[in-house]
Amino acid sequence: MHVKLSKNMRRIFNIAALLLMCSSCLYAQSGTNSPYSQFGLGVLSEQSGGVNRGMNGLGVGLREHDQVNVLNPASYSSIDSLSFIFDAGFSGQITNFKEDGRSKNAKNANFEYAVAGFRLRKGLGMSLGILPFTNVGYHYQNTGFVDNGRTTTYTNQFAGEGGLRHVFVGAGWSPLKGFSIGANIAYLWGSYTRSVTNSYSDEDISSLTKTYGATISSYKLDFGVQYEQKITGKDRLALGLTYGLGHRLGADATCVVVTSGIVSDTASHKAEDAWELPMTIGAGLSWNHGNRWRVGFDYTLQKWGSVSSPNYYNEAGKMVYSVEKGLLKDRSKMTLGGEYCNNENGRDFFQRIRYRLGFSYATPYVKVNGKDGPKELSVSAGFGIPIKNGYNNRSMLNISGQWQQTSAPGLLKENTFRINIGFTFNERWFMKWKFE
Repeated sequence: MHVKLSKNMRRIFNIAALLLMCSSCLYAQSGTNSPYSQFGLGVLSEQSGGVNRGMNGLGVGLREHDQVNVLNPASYSSIDSLSFIFDAGFSGQITNFKEDGRSKNAKNANFEYAVAGFRLRKGLGMSLGILPFTNVGYHYQNTGFVDNGRTTTYTNQFAGEGGLRHVFVGAGWSPLKGFSIGANIAYLWGSYTRSVTNSYSDEDISSLTKTYGATISSYKLDFGVQYEQKITGKDRLALGLTYGLGHRLGADATCVVVTSGIVSDTASHKAEDAWELPMTIGAGLSWNHGNRWRVGFDYTLQKWGSVSSPNYYNEAGKMVYSVEKGLLKDRSKMTLGGEYCNNENGRDFFQRIRYRLGFSYATPYVKVNGKDGPKELSVSAGFGIPIKNGYNNRSMLNISGQWQQTSAPGLLKENTFRINIGFTFNERWFMKWKFE
């Protein structure tokens, strides 16, 4: 007899419910302590799973049967026909901040992502999941003297929290041998609150608090193509291209200015339809040698320089809060990475361990006081450790470490060491069992 697929469908619905629960975890956490998250929509999050993170986010050209590669939805068509893959990950990090000879450390832990993937039919794969998009989280202050007599001091306090995340569903289809297309459609939502407070030791000087905020609820569309060509008996070459649709988010930004002290006043400002998603394009090339060596290179470009964002400024003695272009800049990122596995189907445990390495360089998308923000340089190394039990030898524990430096001349320097831990559960849910 044959086991019917109704049980598998119930499992799929259970996974969808689990992803909704994970969304509340993402909503309640901030994955950064960086003061740079006060600019733009915040610090951009990594859009990848545990396998990709070991290679520092490589994935546009990767095409493998045993992972969910959300960086290019065309890759879903390569998912093994008998598998249901569920991948979830966490991270912990410590960041050292340096400025003007001063140094401070901050710790942070975060639930990162949860994605699932399976094959619907031959040449057609599907995925769903939840990922962070941006993070906002910081709190710091500076003090100094207002006058030359050094009798009156000022204190500027900066604080912010929030971020955006998206839940998506996607599909990848291979209409021709070696060629695949795919798309992800996502619901993007979240909010942020940022405040700046200026206070003084002299009670005759009024304090000023500016609070900025926005609530965003919109969609996100990403498309991908891949072409894979067999070069020799053991070598495969794959080319991937991606495109992310840029569009307005339909979200108003607010600014509330409160003056307190001898003079008290409250002023509210609104910038309508203030935020926009940039158009994003990506290209990746990967080489696979007998499923032993996997090496690839990615390049992505986000056109932030042409999107709108809110700005609060003084115009002829009057404070104005309006939407402008040119406050952000285009962001480029290059990634080189690879993986080595001696024998992924070998009997020896150590033969099946996967060793990963990656390197990335990215330009900033924000400006700080009219100048380019910090560039990012990062290196990662990781392992894929097979998990074996009585009925499954294809699941994987993915562990990686990443060092990232964020810096620009004359600005705060950040050095972050991050540990990523991900679990990839790969089960034969769709196998048809026979009993005699």
